Amino acid sequence: MPHSEPHNPQAEMALVGFGEAGESFARAGNWRGHAAGWDLLAQRRAIMRDCGVEAAINAGLALADAEIVLSLVTADAALPAARDYAPLLRAGAIWCDMNSVAPGTKREAALAVQGAGGKYVDVAVMAPVDKGLAVPLLLAGPEAEQARALLAGLGFTSTSVVGEEIGRASAIKMIRSVMVKGIEALTYECAAAAREAGVFDEVMASLDASERDWNWARRVAYNRERMETHGARRAAEMEEVCRTLEELGVEPVMSRGTVERQRAAAVHKNTQRNQAA
Repeated sequence: MPHSEPHNPQAEMALVGFGEAGESFARAGNWRGHAAGWDLLAQRRAIMRDCGVEAAINAGLALADAEIVLSLVTADAALPAARDYAPLLRAGAIWCDMNSVAPGTKREAALAVQGAGGKYVDVAVMAPVDKGLAVPLLLAGPEAEQARALLAGLGFTSTSVVGEEIGRASAIKMIRSVMVKGIEALTYECAAAAREAGVFDEVMASLDASERDWNWARRVAYNRERMETHGARRAAEMEEVCRTLEELGVEPVMSRGTVERQRAAAVHKNTQRNQAA
């Protein structure tokens, strides 16, 4: 990715964690002279220098002067990072937790940051980070508007505040992932079975023919009604689907879950009907 013109940041900033996201943002931002960084891996710290980020020799030096911090660690390290580094923040510094973790995890991290005198903002990154500073960001928390202004100064161009409740931005991302990652997994399972059975082209053509040009709200309403009305029958069919996949040597991980969801939807509908009677 080519270097862009400097964005003349309005604040000194730091990056904690320098993987794909940190590198993409730094190269796009060209924050040379305004940014310090820290990563546990020495090889990642070496890359920082090439991206215009001062590679600190320890976390304390990286965070000492930062008004805003971008936390870009792995999901399992998000909470430990907040707890470990919060005491190193300058008073009033904003910790932008950009990690893909559950709302509850972000609320726990917020307690650590706020308890140390910092300000915590829940940030959800809503697209691949190769978009650089144009990647859509959702912000939530009492200091979200302040963080939004600082992020704009760093060059981020697509930020939205979704509320003052910490965890709200994360909830949007996590729940969206049920569909996005779930469809990916279903696609993988379906395609694997179709190839094993030698009917890939036919299955793909059938899916194309049944595709509806609907928005997601309409699609959800339709799917829910079908499940509640026909869930018991569809659960029985999906049990046979599971058997089919097993015969082909494809583990029906997603399909087993579909059996349970279809059956539960039918039970829910019947319970509502009985209560109304």
